[in-house]
Amino acid sequence: MQGVLTGFAVIAVVIAVGYVLGLRGHLGPQGREVLTRLAFHVASPALLFTTLATADLSVVFSSRLLVTALSTVAVAGVFVAVGVVRRWGVGRTTIGALCSGYVNSGNLGIPIAVYVLGDASLVAPVLLFQLVLVTPVAVTILDLSGGGAQGPLWRRLLTPLRNPIALGSLAGVAVAATGLRVPAPVMDPLTLIGNMSVPAVLLAFGISLCGSTMPMRGADREPVLLAVALKAFGQPAVAWALASGVFGLRGAQLLDVVVTSALPAAQNLYTYASTYEVGERLARDAILVSTVVSVPVLVAVAAVLG
Repeated sequence: MQGVLTGFAVIAVVIAVGYVLGLRGHLGPQGREVLTRLAFHVASPALLFTTLATADLSVVFSSRLLVTALSTVAVAGVFVAVGVVRRWGVGRTTIGALCSGYVNSGNLGIPIAVYVLGDASLVAPVLLFQLVLVTPVAVTILDLSGGGAQGPLWRRLLTPLRNPIALGSLAGVAVAATGLRVPAPVMDPLTLIGNMSVPAVLLAFGISLCGSTMPMRGADREPVLLAVALKAFGQPAVAWALASGVFGLRGAQLLDVVVTSALPAAQNLYTYASTYEVGERLARDAILVSTVVSVPVLVAVAAVLG
């Protein structure tokens, strides 16, 4: 339980700092946009590369990954189905689907894994799944649904190779798969740059809260409610059913997959929405509300399964 509270406290403090910066205007009127572009085009690709380049790719064959993948697909599929029926648009539906199943496995998942599960590496399967597969697919869809959808077929097929997030992920996987050792003069600067990613994302998110209306108001109320319900309750419920009923996981392994599935929507989803200028309020509200709701959910999961 201490790990849950510690993880949320760290995030809350950094977001609060961003809110104060936005309130006082210290970074100017373009502060949020600059931080968002810095995170998307520079810091996040560097972080993804350095994380994946040294990762153990054997975790992709674990049963934990299968539970994570299936639960993510299940809740994202529900949101997509509703989005199609309600005609929310490709870009907006993509952002909502991400908010429904893309967990905060990094800056929140790691401290919770340490304090609740006792091992930071237990978030590796979900982290790799999201970085290697979900992120490249999602940003490709966002590219193709916007300006990237124009041009010849060959150019559209090469969309993932023109996206910095996808490039950072794929390059890191390539290095890990081949067993290459990146020289320190190359890796150290990338690590230093990558360390800016999480703070930049959280600060930009905090700035975005300045002058904003209360969450779950207006046209985005319905998709926000759906995304939060799927993220906070649907995904951990599906993960529990699959882990215990299909894969026969018990004890610590069952706690691991349910806790990671109950993590709130990741803050970097707001970066994607802001970069592509689609579903920004949906992402902001879904992240904020799912983060608040996930606190009692995570405490309950840890108490029941722990």
